[in-house]
Amino acid sequence: MYERTELQVLKTRVLEPRRFIQVIMGPRQVGKTTLARQLIDQLDVSCAFHSADAVAAVNGSWLEQVWEAARLKIRSEKPKSFLLVIDEIQKVPDWSEWVKKLWDEDTRNHLPLKLVLLGSSRLLVQKGLSESLTGRFESIYMTHWSLKEMQVAFGWDAETYAWFGGYPGSAGLIDDEMRWKQYIRDAIVETSISRDVLQLSRIDKPALLKNLFELGCDYSGQILSFTKVMGQLQDAGNTTTLSHYLALLHTAGLLGPVEKYSGSEARKRAGSPKFQVHNNALFSARRLRTMADVRHDLAEWGRVVESAIGAWLVNESMRSKRFSVYYWRDRGDEVDFVLEAGQQTIAIEVKSGASGNKKGMNAFRKRFNPGRVYLIAQNGIPWQEFLKLDPMELFTVEDNDHIVRSLE
Repeated sequence: MYERTELQVLKTRVLEPRRFIQVIMGPRQVGKTTLARQLIDQLDVSCAFHSADAVAAVNGSWLEQVWEAARLKIRSEKPKSFLLVIDEIQKVPDWSEWVKKLWDEDTRNHLPLKLVLLGSSRLLVQKGLSESLTGRFESIYMTHWSLKEMQVAFGWDAETYAWFGGYPGSAGLIDDEMRWKQYIRDAIVETSISRDVLQLSRIDKPALLKNLFELGCDYSGQILSFTKVMGQLQDAGNTTTLSHYLALLHTAGLLGPVEKYSGSEARKRAGSPKFQVHNNALFSARRLRTMADVRHDLAEWGRVVESAIGAWLVNESMRSKRFSVYYWRDRGDEVDFVLEAGQQTIAIEVKSGASGNKKGMNAFRKRFNPGRVYLIAQNGIPWQEFLKLDPMELFTVEDNDHIVRSLE
């Protein structure tokens, strides 16, 4: 079974002396539960795994009960350490207050109980951590799967990845594309929205949220003002409502906004957002056309590739937390992606044709003087190679035709 790199990070931390609670966050169907079970299989320590998702109605007393069962085993077996893993922790009301109480009790009583928490709702998990568990935890964010991971695990090429995205559980269905699309819509999208957004957040207009998600998927990789969005949605309310719903979809790992770059922190959120799916499967699953059909449509396939690159950059940004992703547009000039790491800025333009229009890139370079400007095209960096890079290399790598080609 394929092992993601986060497994070794978590394993190293769990084998250390008891110090921090380990919190694993990420969208549904990216392998959080699998990672926890792989960890348990590889550790020679006493363990217990419980999922709040498997219980009809969980509350703080359920959490206390599973914790007390672990304490009982510690007292009876007297292990050097005991690992308690709790999945879907965000489903437990006031979970962070209960965890704080029980964890601090074990600390005072010198019980060797180590704790790993898994959660699919990043918003609720982060809220609980910041409210009650300050200084008591370390977190690992698991993103959607990359091209390199899908290649190693399933033998996919870049074109397959661009269309079918990075959901490992759906990999066995791609030979029957209609079945695959139905699986993505029903088993992933519907479950993620209903369980991680609608059940766990106050949503006054659930139909509007779903319609916003569908529209955002259809326009992934494109810039849309909320005013235009309101014109395409019934009962759209106001821009504040749409912005809030988009933020919730972003925290669920489904769809988010790429903000406009302006060089000024105060103005970066002033422009219209570029809608961006977090996994290109969400983009393709809504298409009536098949991959074989779209591959012969250069304009439409270019949209597929640009959306796939955007999804990969967003995921890498969330995983590493070392750079931010923006786009830039000023009148007729546009750059697809702008990456910012500290004081360093680079610009990336994606072109599906043989050559790219350098007008927007040259305008951006003249205005902001970025460290580097990259062209993703046949005469620049092939997009298939670009999706295999570590984005941080783009800030520091020397010009090398075997790695990247900088546009001069």
